[in-house]
Amino acid sequence: MARVELIMPKMGESVSEATIISWTKEIGETIELDETVVEIATDKVDSEVPSTHEGKLIEKLFEADEVVQVGQVFAILESEDVESSSQEIDTTDTDTEKEKIKIIEKEVLETIEKNTSNTSNSGNRFYSPLVRSIASEEGIKVEELELIPGTGKDGRVTKTDMINYIKSRSEKNINTNTEIKEIETNQTVSNKNETPTHQKTPIPNTGEIEIVEMDRMRKLISSHMTMSKATSAHITSMVEVDMTNIVNWRNSVKEDFKDREKQNITFTPIIIEAMAKAVKDFPLINVSVDGTNIHIHKNVNIGMAAALPDGNLIVPVIKECQNKNLIGITKSVNDLASRARSSQLNPDDIQGGTITMTNVGTFGNVMGTPIINQPQVAIMAAGAIKKKPAVLETEYGDVIAIRHMMFLSLSYDHRVVDGALGGQFVRRVGDYLEKFDTKQKI
Repeated sequence: MARVELIMPKMGESVSEATIISWTKEIGETIELDETVVEIATDKVDSEVPSTHEGKLIEKLFEADEVVQVGQVFAILESEDVESSSQEIDTTDTDTEKEKIKIIEKEVLETIEKNTSNTSNSGNRFYSPLVRSIASEEGIKVEELELIPGTGKDGRVTKTDMINYIKSRSEKNINTNTEIKEIETNQTVSNKNETPTHQKTPIPNTGEIEIVEMDRMRKLISSHMTMSKATSAHITSMVEVDMTNIVNWRNSVKEDFKDREKQNITFTPIIIEAMAKAVKDFPLINVSVDGTNIHIHKNVNIGMAAALPDGNLIVPVIKECQNKNLIGITKSVNDLASRARSSQLNPDDIQGGTITMTNVGTFGNVMGTPIINQPQVAIMAAGAIKKKPAVLETEYGDVIAIRHMMFLSLSYDHRVVDGALGGQFVRRVGDYLEKFDTKQKI
């Protein structure tokens, strides 16, 4: 029989690695062609990896919660598939290599046991032998190891966490002992209200609370949001927009549109269309930041923050909005929203966004100050459309009338977007909405 390597496929644009959530097959079980072998996670999207061959699973090269690079072998099958000859592995060489690897692993584990007393497990936190070995080699003591945030199961520190921390540690030239002393000093100063970001605030357990661990997506959201606030200098500009003409136009076309297209037309695609037009007028709002470099995007790829049934958020992207008309944007919005709610999004669906829009009005909120979706520099929030009295200027003088009003708020990165640009952009979006062509057919 041939030994066949199963390789982690490319899951989408700019996706270079995936985390194994769980194995659907155990060693010794038979796998059919295209049958799911593992469930993986890339950023916020969960996917399944099917087998490219029929055969029996004889080796798992990664465990759950471990990271696999795209193009890397993650499992080996024993297969009679004649097409697998090109992937056949020399059994004798493989067995010899396995014996060598086992000897090396045994020596490494013995060395770890001898030399990692300063990084042994403490408290309830578990550290794998590999993590403890890396910590020992880098001179990381247990006090410092406990400060490293873990992204693995139950908050465990993974190999990737260690690599990222060591890279950051070397770049910033952090002195661990000094940092720990500063933390202890800060704790003793009574007039200091701020707590270091890595320092946990103890919560007394009175017996009247329920402790629930964050799910994987909530952990990712938490990490991304705190990173964004630490990275960008957030500032928000707001305008109030008269949506009366759009409300009346939508009410006049929504039933015909639903009968013809079998889907609803909402205010979201109308706002996204106005954003795309405004980006053409102010292209420096459609950028990303990479260190001290500014990347100006030619395509207007607008992310649409969508709430999931479990309360978490995901941001699918409507690609090339500058080339779509209102009906095209509407169909894209409805398709992505529907697949987001049913967990059917692909990795490509959440990649490549250049600016983001979130509709906080869906929850009855009149305005919001959203957090920037890195590495973008701007995110717009649309509030609830409310009837309220407003002053109108007419040829006969000023009058007070009942109008449908909505707040738009734009959070932007003050490192690269000044108040003039941010304020002009959000005002231009409002202008396009107020000048909406109510005679257009859809």
